[in-house]
Amino acid sequence: MIKELTEKLTANISRAVRGKDEQIRLVCAAMLAGGHVLLEDVPGTGKTLLARSLAKSVDGDFRRIQFTPDLLPSDITGINFYNTKEQEFVLRRGPVFTNVLLADEINRATPRTQSALLECMEERQTTIDGETMKLETPFFVIATQNPAEIQGTYPLPEAQLDRFMIRLALGYPDRDEEIKVIGGAASFGAEEQLTAVCTGADIVAAQNTVNACRAGEAVCGYIADIASATRRHAGVKLGLSTRGAAALKRMSCAIAMTEGRDYAMPQDVQKAAPYVIPHRLIYKGYSSDGSDIIKQVLESVPVPTENS
Repeated sequence: MIKELTEKLTANISRAVRGKDEQIRLVCAAMLAGGHVLLEDVPGTGKTLLARSLAKSVDGDFRRIQFTPDLLPSDITGINFYNTKEQEFVLRRGPVFTNVLLADEINRATPRTQSALLECMEERQTTIDGETMKLETPFFVIATQNPAEIQGTYPLPEAQLDRFMIRLALGYPDRDEEIKVIGGAASFGAEEQLTAVCTGADIVAAQNTVNACRAGEAVCGYIADIASATRRHAGVKLGLSTRGAAALKRMSCAIAMTEGRDYAMPQDVQKAAPYVIPHRLIYKGYSSDGSDIIKQVLESVPVPTENS
């Protein structure tokens, strides 16, 4: 079920987002794992197109928030305003009441506004004037930020970064695909031609199925050893937390099920680790994305075998 669903979603989204099948599969796996995605890439690589195409593919509601320094928390969650005609307060729901939410350039808003998403992403609910309201299901956030610009931005704090299941970059297409885009074969508005290949209920059912995926003691021990190795690494100030290790397990299970298995293997952990771990670490005077540190950690931890 999960494998077929992922293949349908990937094939459909690829009609609009060309040449990025692997990244699309990772985004779908993160959604099925119940997580959220941080796309960290330069402008013009298809981040917004991917979010819109995903929403169209699951027959879900899509909302986009352009984060700016003057954006207020109520612009995200909603507000009760006084309706003079009706002589009463009326709730105006914010864009978080949707299925797929694109938080565009999330690091351009102030920390106060960024934090408005914390409760939504973790608890799937929001509080407006003391009243707690459940969000739609499924609820999936794709946030973007441009790593090349630092002026006028507010770096996401660790608590916010930890809400994202994975962080990845789409990157530029290869030459052949870029020629097709330039020549108009993949035109603007391509996502408008997409039709839904599943429903929101299908996604929720798939998320429940992923939760039932088996990760044996050897795999869980492998994940714990990886987390411990990040804490001991000379270039890391603060290593992977237990919550981060649990996220690595969920993403590994989602990857396993997208490949047709109902159990996770060490290979799934290795595939998930470069996207789940780096943004959760604090480095010692380190300026890169930490990919080489993750590579060193994976090479240093023994991989369990069937007899281990």
